[in-house]
Amino acid sequence: MTVALALHALLVITFTARILLRDDLSPPARLAWFIVLNILPYFGSLVYFLFGEIDIGNSVNRRHAEIFDEIAAKAAPHMGAPGNADALIDPVYRPGFKYAASINGFHPVAGNHAELMADGDETRARMIADIDAAQDHVHVLYYIWLNDGTGTDIAEALIRAAERGVTCRAMADAMGSRRMIKSDLWKRMGAAGVQLAVALPFRNILRVLATSRIDLRNHRKITVIDSRVTYCGSRNSADPEFRIKARYAPWVDIMLRLTGPVVAQNQLIFASDWMLATGEGLGGIKVSAAPEEGGFPAQAMAVGPTERHRATPHLFANLIACAADHLTLTTPYFVPDATVLEALCAAAHRGVRVTLIFPQKNDSWVVAAASHSYYRQLVEAGCAIYEFRGGLLHAKTLTIDGKVTLIGSSNLDLRSFDLNYENNILLQDEAVTEAICQRQETYIARSVRVPLRDVLNWPYPRRIWNNVVATVGPIL
Repeated sequence: MTVALALHALLVITFTARILLRDDLSPPARLAWFIVLNILPYFGSLVYFLFGEIDIGNSVNRRHAEIFDEIAAKAAPHMGAPGNADALIDPVYRPGFKYAASINGFHPVAGNHAELMADGDETRARMIADIDAAQDHVHVLYYIWLNDGTGTDIAEALIRAAERGVTCRAMADAMGSRRMIKSDLWKRMGAAGVQLAVALPFRNILRVLATSRIDLRNHRKITVIDSRVTYCGSRNSADPEFRIKARYAPWVDIMLRLTGPVVAQNQLIFASDWMLATGEGLGGIKVSAAPEEGGFPAQAMAVGPTERHRATPHLFANLIACAADHLTLTTPYFVPDATVLEALCAAAHRGVRVTLIFPQKNDSWVVAAASHSYYRQLVEAGCAIYEFRGGLLHAKTLTIDGKVTLIGSSNLDLRSFDLNYENNILLQDEAVTEAICQRQETYIARSVRVPLRDVLNWPYPRRIWNNVVATVGPIL
């Protein structure tokens, strides 16, 4: 018994000391770990060992720094100039664009155009048409790549392009696309000459478990054709029916097709991932994009475990603080940290019309419960919350004052904040933003507004459950 108590005490003290020594943990996350370790010491210690620390490894961090040094040395003209925000962006929104530039060094570049895709069918058709028209190269990176209709059509288009001599590079996340990576279709792509790479592969699962986290994932969705066209938004290479989670379907996504200099920035984000996965240099990847007459300013950005800690919530907070009249945010996963939550409430309190659109039925019960725990605070501050009823609203958008748009792969949850590699594009253009605002209005038309009285009338067990999940949310 004495030995068992000593081991128990050693276990709890060891992990408690480790948590106290970490300067990167927020107080809520530290408190959440203390609660778990004290209530469930053995289970909590195991969970902390597997998932407690976000450490992708010194060698990966060094390689990432080397890659961006090479990009800055060889492709600086495509990254934009530090003074571009002052010249191109309305003074009200410059702080948001300048903060975005501080993440990777991508500054606003002028001369871009964009089309908002009508739906998944148009996205697939236009993307395949662009790949079929490619003359030099096609680069794709997807978190989830299924061998369904969309996934197969994209793969077949890459095979056709490779067979006619186009350089094709295809990359997929080891976990999100594990079925595709093991499929005959993936092998056919390789046999046809498509260069293949796997993001964050499980080469040594024991080493990953011992030194990092198995759930660090590349959540990006990037398609670049001939350095001329890029697609950015929330859609993976999968049908809206999303057969691996069909009960929540359809997945409702949003995608922009962009041309102009921002294409080169998205190309460089793809290149950074490709170089990290393959060990290749930038020399083999063509990067070029010319401004188009009358285009708008835009900049790409990439966040992830190798970037500055808390970059994503700080970006959202900066953008929310720029809003002067109204902002609308859509996200499937809403588990904000204090920075984002307080920014939204502060915006509503100062008179900004804040509209938040979430799916009514979420594929993550953890996210659903934690998200609901914030409803009362948001609604009492004056935010309007709508729950989408037409499937799983997967679009990740932020529009500000009908002038500024952020679109990409980042959710408003702790996974996107801390664990996932994400890519987004920030732009200033009234026409594009108005098109996305109209799309957001179609989401609202298929939603129900959540009034304060409904939140206050939730049964006590539900409120307790939501708050319990939210309390340990920082470690989930």
